[in-house]
Amino acid sequence: MNKHLLGLEETSEEEIRQILATAFSFKEVLSRPIPKVPTLRGKTIVNLFFEPSTRTRISFELAEKRLSADTITFSSSGSSVSKGETLRDTARNIEAMKIDMVVLRHNSAGAAHFLARCVDSIIINAGDGQHEHPTQALLDMMTLQERAGDLRGLKVAIIGDILHSRVARSNIHGLKKLGARVAICGPKTLIPREAEQWDIPVFHRLDDAIQWADVLNILRIQLERQKTALFPSLREYASQFGVTRQRLLRAKKDVIIMHPGPINRGIELENDLADSEFSIILDQVTNGVAVRMAVLYLKSGGRLEAEQRS
Repeated sequence: MNKHLLGLEETSEEEIRQILATAFSFKEVLSRPIPKVPTLRGKTIVNLFFEPSTRTRISFELAEKRLSADTITFSSSGSSVSKGETLRDTARNIEAMKIDMVVLRHNSAGAAHFLARCVDSIIINAGDGQHEHPTQALLDMMTLQERAGDLRGLKVAIIGDILHSRVARSNIHGLKKLGARVAICGPKTLIPREAEQWDIPVFHRLDDAIQWADVLNILRIQLERQKTALFPSLREYASQFGVTRQRLLRAKKDVIIMHPGPINRGIELENDLADSEFSIILDQVTNGVAVRMAVLYLKSGGRLEAEQRS
């Protein structure tokens, strides 16, 4: 097993399966009256978040507390970063305080890899620019395993802003390693050039993607990352690529609906579908804590044994 979790592109199928198996074990812990184990007692974890985050940050913090680790959460606003301190110096100064692990969210692709070369602590990538978001993809795969069982042959269409999505990239790498079939769908302006290297189907009509897929993983339109207008308007995008109940009825099939959040209701996903019988979105949120517990546990040297269930 790799020391760090920097992305799923370099993570083996065996390691992915080990993380998911451990996550299912920890999910049982979370259902107890006291959902806490002493597994990481004495370990210190720093959450370094250089981008705004709610779900991912809270999920990691909960996972760390459930494992009894000592935690510190650092945000760039109001810190020495705002005074010009570099990522390397920030991390090395924090590491000098004798920490064991760093969970990093950064707006630059490759930041987690860079940090892993600068410090001795274990690095967990919580999202780096437009590169990868491995724990989100892992929780997506765990949630799909709960609903659909074995992922081999399952057809997953990732819909929307592929260009700016680290979630899409991690899901493509991870799902393919577990034998799922993956496709992407979106306007041509939101499909990156590198998609040609992924060797997967590319749809530019949402109805075609729905007809092909068993699962729709719908992405948020990331307007904050768009430097130029990549489609005429949000209304136009919603009419062409918004997933609605009417589109599903027209396709005459049931599909599983996923979304990494936050949802732009009425744009990429019709309001009632987010809470419908098709949706496993809240299951994704629940499983996020179990997956992150598993990652923290395994990367700290744990093994899939009875220890985490004691």
